[in-house]
Amino acid sequence: MSVLSDAVRSELADRLAAAERDRVSIDPLVVGYPEIDVVDAYEIQLINIRRRVEGGARIVGHKVGLSSKAMQQMMGVDEPDYGHLLAEMQVFEDQPVPASRYLYPRVEVEVGFVLGADLPGEDCTEADVLAATVAYAPAIELIDTRITDWKIALCDTIADNASSAGWVLGPERVRPELLDITGIDARLTRNGEVVAEGRSDAVLGDPTIAVAWLARKVASFGVRLRAGDIVLPGSCTRAIDARPGDAFHAEFTGLGSVRLEFS
Repeated sequence: MSVLSDAVRSELADRLAAAERDRVSIDPLVVGYPEIDVVDAYEIQLINIRRRVEGGARIVGHKVGLSSKAMQQMMGVDEPDYGHLLAEMQVFEDQPVPASRYLYPRVEVEVGFVLGADLPGEDCTEADVLAATVAYAPAIELIDTRITDWKIALCDTIADNASSAGWVLGPERVRPELLDITGIDARLTRNGEVVAEGRSDAVLGDPTIAVAWLARKVASFGVRLRAGDIVLPGSCTRAIDARPGDAFHAEFTGLGSVRLEFS
């Protein structure tokens, strides 16, 4: 049961869009509107996504957030959240990203799913996900928040496109049957120093669970995950702050590596 009027949702969407555009952070939405709920937050996210698509942006996938038990406990929730990946958000290994483009950038290490077939909606299972996945890919998600100092509650991050800002895929593509998705070790270095280590099963015990959850969840909003989409199921490690000049390198057992550099 949502509580905010359409006018208020639209105004909050404006605020978030302006914060991203002007790189000036805003107070948490929950401060001004403590009654905001998850339905409101997703509707606010969708307002901004629709506006960007109307302006020529293209949806190329989704990201799942809060997919570790630790993050869910911290946020006081019992399920993940999600955001949209737009083509214009993609960054590339060979092109340093201006750190000034973001407010509080952080990086997360993920095993990306590249879909080769559409996923079913409400009744999507983990088996469906594996059958539809054409490859896993090494990925770094660039997260950011438009909320001052990352002081976010659940509805803040959902409304803010699940704090998503960009992503980069490494060159390797591995077919699902060749790799145990629950046993991929990942390590992240920043400027040559190891800053985070984790394993793919940090994501709900199995990242395919996160992708199946996503397919079911977005179906309730009339959205389907399609062939060619990229899905980032959640981070294997904690998020690491990115500073101007930082060079990140993530390595995955059996899945190669991916780099991201900030200018």
